[in-house]
Amino acid sequence: MRVDVWSDIVCPWCYLGQARFERALAEFEHRDQVEVVHHSFELDPGFPAGHATSVLDMLSSKYGLSRDQAAAAEASLAQMAAAEGLEFSVDRPHGNTFDAHRLVHLAKDSGRQEEMLGRLYRANFGAGQSVFDTEGLMALADEVGLDPAETRKVLAGDDYTKEVRADERRAAELGATGVPFFVIDDALGISGGQRAEVFLRALRQAWDAGRPDVPSLMYRA
Repeated sequence: MRVDVWSDIVCPWCYLGQARFERALAEFEHRDQVEVVHHSFELDPGFPAGHATSVLDMLSSKYGLSRDQAAAAEASLAQMAAAEGLEFSVDRPHGNTFDAHRLVHLAKDSGRQEEMLGRLYRANFGAGQSVFDTEGLMALADEVGLDPAETRKVLAGDDYTKEVRADERRAAELGATGVPFFVIDDALGISGGQRAEVFLRALRQAWDAGRPDVPSLMYRA
């Protein structure tokens, strides 16, 4: 069975959703027969590359919130993250994630996709580190074990641009307007950072159904 996951590194619901999905997968009776493939989705593709701002300032500007309101919203997410055993920095940097997505594709080629994505999540949400500049991304890729010369070549050029854009086009074709978005066996879709029980029920349903010739079922947050 295959699970395709669309997410963005700066998406708190993706961070939560990934942890909840992993918990569900650990409980799934056939977990050893599940392949998980991650795909790119940019929530803020127009943000200037190589720059970063406070996530609280971004939320204030984008949604018309006061800084206190933005901080309260982030504090609520921090509580949910803590319940999942995740660290969560309320006032972290925010920026363009295109290069980070390209690194995840690079890591996939060496079997380190999950590890790279997880390290990016922890750096962004847990430590409040920048995942938006070349040197920061180089350091994280090195921790995961990617070749430094290859990483720098990718970040300095346009390698994996086509792969990121293909992921985004596929998300649009599936009708995904936000993330996280999970698709099990091209048949069952789950939208949002659902509870682990929802993911587990969906995995079992897809397994029992085999390869259903029916329209996708949707679970929405």
